[in-house]
Amino acid sequence: MKAMIIRESGEPTVFQAADLEVPKIAPGQVLVRVAASSVNPVDWKIRKLNPPLAPDLPAVLHGDVAGVVEAVGQDVRDFAVGDEVYGCAGGVKGTGGALAEFMACNAEFLAPKPTNLSFVEAAALPLVCLTAWEGLVDGANVGWGHTVLVHAGAGGVGHVAIQIAVARGAKVFATVSGPAKAEVVRGLGAVPINYRDSNVEDYVRDHTGGSGFDIVYDTVGGDNIPNAWAAAKLRGTVISCQTNSTQDLTPLHLKGLHHIGVLMLIPLLHGIGGARHGQIMREITALAEAGQLRPLLDGAPFALEDVAAAHARLESGQAVGKVVVQVV
Repeated sequence: MKAMIIRESGEPTVFQAADLEVPKIAPGQVLVRVAASSVNPVDWKIRKLNPPLAPDLPAVLHGDVAGVVEAVGQDVRDFAVGDEVYGCAGGVKGTGGALAEFMACNAEFLAPKPTNLSFVEAAALPLVCLTAWEGLVDGANVGWGHTVLVHAGAGGVGHVAIQIAVARGAKVFATVSGPAKAEVVRGLGAVPINYRDSNVEDYVRDHTGGSGFDIVYDTVGGDNIPNAWAAAKLRGTVISCQTNSTQDLTPLHLKGLHHIGVLMLIPLLHGIGGARHGQIMREITALAEAGQLRPLLDGAPFALEDVAAAHARLESGQAVGKVVVQVV
């Protein structure tokens, strides 16, 4: 099979074309003929930094996959050859990746692809939807009447977090950096807040009467974490899927906040909880087919051989929504 691999860590130019053996499947696994994969921040960080969770080199990267089941292993009951599937099923230590014509992965991580989405659209959803769902639903049990603030609402996790919260009955607000992104989040059902025009105290006063939001999902991390704490109400919930900083926890304690840290890679890295990811992806399929969730794509997909340009695009910080690589 054709694949794009890395033999060393570094800039996007480290990607090389390669001809590899089609991976063999073990019991509980399926072989997926890959149609598309999306680029997530963890993918370019693995490529560039080679963190401990990275697969051994040479490596096929990327966890998000959408494609067609080519073969099923022993003990697989939920899928058959020819099924269209999607999920976040590899790309880290001990697993294969999706930047190839075929990917062997544990069936429990997969779900039926939404029938109303293309493979390119479906490939944009798994990691970001799992990250949003684990924080908002499994963690905060978001529901009717909650006020939710999503930081970076036009980003990968942000744009699906908005839609999941809206679908569950919450009133959603989202920070953006300008008018174009304001229109994006408004179209997803959220009230946009331009953080360059107003500080935390201003928008907490304007949108909550000064009491704060029930749930704040911070997808930015770093110096934005204190902003998320400041925006939450007393005994409210703050969700974070980024860190990259050291923080004084005093503001969190003084407000009695519940802080939820999300790392959706835990089932892939530790071999526990994969079935839950499959269940969540089935919930995402239901939302998509009901017209309540759709991916935001950053332009046309990149070809497999152009994956270096796809990584450069996401790493630039200029992408709005998801960057996708079309494999076939």
